[in-house]
Amino acid sequence: MPTYRAPLADFRFLLTEWLKLAEHTDVPGFTEAAELAGPLLEEGAKLCENVLFPLNQSGDEEGCRWEDGNVYMPKGFKEAYAQYVVGGWPAFTCDPAFGGQGLPEVLNMPVTEMICSANLSFGLTPGLSHSAYNLMAKYCPDELKPRFMPKLISGEWSGVMCLTEPQCGTDLGLIRTKATPNADGTYAIEGTKIFISSGEQDITENILHLVLAKLPDAPKGVKGISLFLVPKVWVNEDGSLGERNAVKCASIEHKMGIHGSSTCVMNYDGAKGYLIGEPHRGLPAMFTMMNAARIYVGVQGLGVAEAAYQGALAYANERLQGRALKGPKQPEKPADPITVHPDVRRMLLTIRAFCEGGRALVLLTAMKHDLTHRHPDADVRERADDFVQLMTPIVKAYLTDMGTESANLAMQCLGGYGYIREYGIEQYARDARIAQIYEGTNGIQALDLVGRKLSHKFGKYLRAFFHPAQDFIDEHKHDPAMQEFIKPLDKHMGYLRQASLWIAQKGLTNPDDAAAASVEYLRLFALVVMAWIWAQQARLALQGGAESPEFYKEKLATARFFYARILPQTISLLACLTAGSKPLMEPNLELS
Repeated sequence: MPTYRAPLADFRFLLTEWLKLAEHTDVPGFTEAAELAGPLLEEGAKLCENVLFPLNQSGDEEGCRWEDGNVYMPKGFKEAYAQYVVGGWPAFTCDPAFGGQGLPEVLNMPVTEMICSANLSFGLTPGLSHSAYNLMAKYCPDELKPRFMPKLISGEWSGVMCLTEPQCGTDLGLIRTKATPNADGTYAIEGTKIFISSGEQDITENILHLVLAKLPDAPKGVKGISLFLVPKVWVNEDGSLGERNAVKCASIEHKMGIHGSSTCVMNYDGAKGYLIGEPHRGLPAMFTMMNAARIYVGVQGLGVAEAAYQGALAYANERLQGRALKGPKQPEKPADPITVHPDVRRMLLTIRAFCEGGRALVLLTAMKHDLTHRHPDADVRERADDFVQLMTPIVKAYLTDMGTESANLAMQCLGGYGYIREYGIEQYARDARIAQIYEGTNGIQALDLVGRKLSHKFGKYLRAFFHPAQDFIDEHKHDPAMQEFIKPLDKHMGYLRQASLWIAQKGLTNPDDAAAASVEYLRLFALVVMAWIWAQQARLALQGGAESPEFYKEKLATARFFYARILPQTISLLACLTAGSKPLMEPNLELS
């Protein structure tokens, strides 16, 4: 049977000893965050372990049910969501002006990870709502905020993004949904959207659809897209609910995974909505929601990987098969547990190294996000935002790629039992896979990294990583205890610089070369970032701290595993990406 316990010790270590939240007294909200982190995460762990996790397998088996435009969530989800709302979880990082608690995002990420580990399908609805909040906080007209924001923040209402149509996904310039002005200042929305996660469900009393559509005078392409707020149930000026809007779920998809989340085909038949932001400027506004959502999707990969790791580790410690190659480890038993076998250890440690490094990357990115919006110094805000912009495609793509890889490794640890539903691991493999696709496929993230982030203002975003990483190397290059990390980190930083320069030069003469190298470049970049993070964690582990001595011993051992068995992948990635585009573009892939 699957098992899950929140990694509270690792959260404490990262927030207290690495990020040192309590020392950022110049940042509004951080002092309170440091004080509340312990009890808040402990309560979040209780919700996830005791309420959400027990519904994960049953929700997968039952799935969502569609009847005449209505969608019914699996048994127990509605009650669990009510507990989630009563606990104040949707509101704790939101604007106090509309009922939020104003805490920083760096505390939201551990809760998000725990929810994704415990029950990814459940987590999609509140995750999307939080992304909708981020968009509306910035772009919603001030006169509409009192009407919509309080109940979105409280969790009584949810929010969803509606971009994709049958004929367009990545190329949003092809959308056909229309918005026609009404006499009362609203707009009539007509069109069909597909793949709308949580577009219809029965756990919130209203759903706020953020819909991309084109006005009658819209220019062609992406410069003609506007954004509209279309509530499922009309909201009167006093905030009360009115009549059902002309928004209907035509069907739900039958999917490989996330069965406990509804993926909807939505029809808008003259539905009333409000313009959000400026006309024809909907896509930049939507990217506010999408960029936040991409970080959350990265956390989905991380969360599933952690749950898969825990399930595989528990099984591996109980499963007796064969003997250790150097002699029996447990001679009193008929066989040793499979944790004695090198290949099983390789798989488990690969997942562990990813989870602990990826968790640190997420929390660091979240903290930089908070500094972007909260720090009183404009220069600090700018540098923090540069880091977030650079890391967003890396977090989304690398963490979701590794989420799927980790789930598959966990399944392999269980052998044939990993393929059996009862043990729960096969569900993780199915659930994780979608995260590599939605919110912009991982190939699109790689193109964003090489096409936008690498070249931005002559490498301005790149400096947000290269400079602090080089400062860390310079600071510790004479520390004998750190040489096993600093020397290889310096070497692999050189590989990343070499790759970055190659792409920058080739991209000027042949864009195909840069595009063909993009996926390998993103993975190489991610590995070097993880090496930098692991070196920092190793330094702290060598010093010891508030956690148990065993915690730091294992942290150091995992860092060494990452450096010895995972980081060297950068060498082959560099060889692949510098091979150029010809091996990809020359073969004929047309149907004969």
